[in-house]
Amino acid sequence: MIAVVSRNRMLALLIALSMIVLAPTAARAASVRCGWLDNPTPGNASLHDKDGEWTIAVQGGHQATGDWPPTFGRGQWINRGPGSYGYGCACLKVEVDAEEKNILDILSGEARPLSACRKDRAISIVEKQLRP
Repeated sequence: MIAVVSRNRMLALLIALSMIVLAPTAARAASVRCGWLDNPTPGNASLHDKDGEWTIAVQGGHQATGDWPPTFGRGQWINRGPGSYGYGCACLKVEVDAEEKNILDILSGEARPLSACRKDRAISIVEKQLRP
């Protein structure tokens, strides 16, 4: 009887430890998010998709790792102000902190035609906020 109780406790402990170790991995599973990529000023960027605004970077604060922004072709990027700051439509493969709505790591990205975001009813209205 003692061996059975001890084995059950060991099994429960093993399961608990496995959950602790695997929880951060599950929370950072990669997902593809498509929407308006906004880079209005140096060090500031976000992605607006069907789930809202995701912070990529805040000057002096949070900065996602990885290679961003993706390369935008002619007619895929709207400049705002001086330099190359502005917005475009993109899909990013990312790891996120869903609770804080932060993009932690950008694994890859691809620019999309502006029309893709303009036709998406969930995010089409966002462009009015992004326009200069």
